[in-house]
Amino acid sequence: MENSVQELLDMLYTMITEAWGLPLGAEKCVIERDKVLDLLDEIKAQFPTELAEAKRLVAARSEFIANAKREAESIRKVAEERARQMIDEQEVVRNARAKSNEMISTAEAKSNELRRVANDYADDALKRTEEAIEEALNEVRRSRANFRSASSGMNQQQ
Repeated sequence: MENSVQELLDMLYTMITEAWGLPLGAEKCVIERDKVLDLLDEIKAQFPTELAEAKRLVAARSEFIANAKREAESIRKVAEERARQMIDEQEVVRNARAKSNEMISTAEAKSNELRRVANDYADDALKRTEEAIEEALNEVRRSRANFRSASSGMNQQQ
């Protein structure tokens, strides 16, 4: 008889509930001793097997839970590291943007300064050229006036 402990206990329970009651002893009954002892022996024989299976299941469950906890911890650590990397990357990007904006502002300021200096230089060069041309024009006018004077003096002498 290869029944599980639960089936054997159910059989024992049925045997007791179906047993004849004793007169004047409402809680007492008559059962076949050999059958009950056979069932109890079989339960005792099955117990180590059932107990070993239960222990194996508990151990497997404990191992599964431990593995799940390790995996969860590993996932948590990876997620934390990834979050740190993302924060670091954001910080790098933020710093790069700030540095880029600073460089752009500096470049724009230098460009404006160069433009101003170039405009001042060009204006100064044009002013000097204008002055030189004006001086040359005045020299030409003086030379012409001198030429006219010398020419009219010669005409009068002739």
